[in-house]
Amino acid sequence: MKNGVSGVVNTSPVDKSPFAIVLRDVRKHYGAVHAVDGVDLNIPQGQIFGLIGHNGAGKSTLFKMMLGLEQPTSGNIVVAGADVAGSNFRSARRKLGYLPENVVLYDNLSGLETLHFFARLKGASVKECEPLLDKVGLAHASRRAVREYSKGMRQRLGFAQALLGKPQVLFLDEPTNGLDPQAIRDFYITLRELQQIGVTIVITSHILSELQERVDELAILAAGKLQAQGSVQQLREDTDLPLVVEVDLAADKNPELIQALRGIVDTQPEPTLAGLRFECTRGQKMAVLAAIAPLGVQDIRLQEPSLEDMFFGISE
Repeated sequence: MKNGVSGVVNTSPVDKSPFAIVLRDVRKHYGAVHAVDGVDLNIPQGQIFGLIGHNGAGKSTLFKMMLGLEQPTSGNIVVAGADVAGSNFRSARRKLGYLPENVVLYDNLSGLETLHFFARLKGASVKECEPLLDKVGLAHASRRAVREYSKGMRQRLGFAQALLGKPQVLFLDEPTNGLDPQAIRDFYITLRELQQIGVTIVITSHILSELQERVDELAILAAGKLQAQGSVQQLREDTDLPLVVEVDLAADKNPELIQALRGIVDTQPEPTLAGLRFECTRGQKMAVLAAIAPLGVQDIRLQEPSLEDMFFGISE
């Protein structure tokens, strides 16, 4: 995928709400199964927003309701300034782009023919198609049949169709399936470029390490309920999971360090090849650093809880 986004417009100046998506007490019941169970959510305009949860947490159902493909059992959903249950949502839907988890394409069409087909369905200009194929790195294969495409190429073609029509809001469900590391890097560069011109992006992924440094904010779902929402740093502070501290120092200094940590940390330090390793809370961090400083340490590494740590801490 190449740098530089062309042909994607900024959010309309008539959209006065600071939020691209608003959900109020949204529920979706399938008989006794409560797939979504009272979700309130505000997603600001121009944000890259992550939506994570176990299989069956309600992510896909939420996506379908925000796209107007499923009606909620109760509650209210506003996307791109329009109520999904209202008569004006049909026109608002043209402002949306969607990449499903499993991209289904017509094998006998070429990549270019595929985009032409989707452009006509969406009412977008077919003039967008070739630049978009170039943008996602498929210009060289634009006239090859899709049946000859690899999984990663199909995924990139699916991304290109999601960008048709100059969307203001993008819904991306497991968008990096099948992409190699370079393609993943280019994909997220493209998302940042889209964000810079006002596009709001909602993304789900099971690869939590991939999202950790790339989303502005995220929501964690479990059993149809919203468990937490915020930036990665906000969630770290809210969950108050321990930090891991590794200290490199001369072996004969280990007893001094253990003594210095008594009364500060609750866990027993463990030896490593270069020194000691232990956990401390966020509130203990400064006291730990003050205790370590006089001991002539060679190096200190503090490891914050990962998004995966927080996800399991919140959702289980």
